[in-house]
Amino acid sequence: MKKLSDLPVGKPAIIRKFDKDDLLLKLMEMGFVPGEVVRIEQVAPLGDPISLTIAGYTLSLRLNEAEQVWVEEV
Repeated sequence: MKKLSDLPVGKPAIIRKFDKDDLLLKLMEMGFVPGEVVRIEQVAPLGDPISLTIAGYTLSLRLNEAEQVWVEEV
């Protein structure tokens, strides 16, 4: 497993767990649930934020939030 922030662009992965409970509710409301497939689509020019696809839609996430999500590459 690796952190979502370390996932290469275009590589799909499955969400496995979260590091912090205080961020868990916010992420789950955006579709980040264990077992869901996520893929990084773009990275901003300075590296933060990242654009990703999850549950059929695209959203942006800051790197410090992506570091709290553990994924397994497909």
